[in-house]
Amino acid sequence: MAALANSSSTAALSSSSLYSASHSLSRQPAFSVLPPTSSKSHAIHRPISAVHAAEPGDNINGDTFDEKSRIPDPQRMVRAYCQSSATLNLLRAFATGGYAAMQRVTQWNLDFAEHSEQGDRYQELAHRVDEALGFMAAAGLTVDHPIMTTTEFWTSHECLLLPYEQALTRLDSTSGLYYDCSAHMVWVGERTRQLDGAHVEFLRGIANPLGIKVSNKMDPKDLVNLIEILNPQNKPGRITVIVRMGAENMRVKLPHLIRAVRSAGQIVTWVCDPMHGNTIKAPCGLKTRAFDAILAEVRAFFDVHEQEGSHPGGVHLEMTGQNVTECIGGSRTVTYDDLGSRYHTHCDPRLNASQSLELSFIIAERLRKRRIGTQRLLSLSV
Repeated sequence: MAALANSSSTAALSSSSLYSASHSLSRQPAFSVLPPTSSKSHAIHRPISAVHAAEPGDNINGDTFDEKSRIPDPQRMVRAYCQSSATLNLLRAFATGGYAAMQRVTQWNLDFAEHSEQGDRYQELAHRVDEALGFMAAAGLTVDHPIMTTTEFWTSHECLLLPYEQALTRLDSTSGLYYDCSAHMVWVGERTRQLDGAHVEFLRGIANPLGIKVSNKMDPKDLVNLIEILNPQNKPGRITVIVRMGAENMRVKLPHLIRAVRSAGQIVTWVCDPMHGNTIKAPCGLKTRAFDAILAEVRAFFDVHEQEGSHPGGVHLEMTGQNVTECIGGSRTVTYDDLGSRYHTHCDPRLNASQSLELSFIIAERLRKRRIGTQRLLSLSV
């Protein structure tokens, strides 16, 4: 699939190749019901309650707060493809051009977080890695192996705009399988996961790894049925269940989902999305997220898996390396009063670099304790 995704980056797409599947978009009224996607807080910082033309996403129309920008434009799908292709090619260039080499771990730029508590912890860790590499080199062990000098990037997004996804679907002539080359993994959202819906029908026909976004509204039986439709052969690695429901719901609802999937014998990867279930409206009207609420959901996710004897497979975060003030809290406290100073997002609020590092260190410590506990159990059983 990686080869197919690579080839799609150089495939020639024109507006005409997308037009037949998307021309109806231009006939949509400028003022319409918001389709199933996240509500947006706009660049001019309007309150969430403000009503204007729907802004379902940059692939369809603009985010400027006026009627003209909200007219659906099929050409945007072509621009989205070109932007995505250029971004992925840039990532590949960095990943394979030596920038990702472990020998440069102390040189990676942390920008404003460099002089923070979390930046200091990172630098300490980086120096320890650097010392280990120096020891390996002194012992005659090579540190120039690709596993030490390169890395890989995998992309994922919600399968929402079906004309775009269909236009980038290709047949692999060697396997006879269809792949959606718009991303390595695509997921179905909370409001498009109907068992008889178009999105599920499309996803079951492609061979990509698939994600299922799950909230506290998901019935365990519906989840089992959806997994059965998308992965009837129960292939490992095919399905990732991405849970987003807030800390309290996580402790109450997630155990029932885990038990239902386990009872059905279905193989899935469980991932925590602590971002989307914790979006709130600040007094100023902007969307924000509290660091403590995000952390609480992550902890609840790990706690439930420990109680159920299942495996926490990953964490999904929305973050940036920029010095933004979009999520409140963290060790370098961002307050409600700070939000307006560097609120740059056009969509959802993101963790800044300091908050991201802080959360990463907390998760790493939790994993370390989990690993030590597992090793102790294994030693006792021998």
